[in-house]
Amino acid sequence: MSTGTRPHLPMRPLWICKRCAHPWPCAEARLALLTEYAGDRLALSVYLCGQLYDAAQELHRLNPHEAPSPQALFARFVGWAPLRSPPLP
Repeated sequence: MSTGTRPHLPMRPLWICKRCAHPWPCAEARLALLTEYAGDRLALSVYLCGQLYDAAQELHRLNPHEAPSPQALFARFVGWAPLRSPPLP
């Protein structure tokens, strides 16, 4: 994976975008990920689940009393990604 094609990367362990400082994956990162994984949505889901796992651990370690809920993390990391590619016209 090249950082030149996807400059909106996570700043860990805060899990904010290095470029725009929005919670990662930011809107631009999501678009880039959809493009990068356009031919393999299953691989995108596996990648995002791995990022979710890491983020949950790191955010909880940073502040265990104010870490995002599991539901919020799921929506942020995985819930936005379509499971299937859109049908061709």
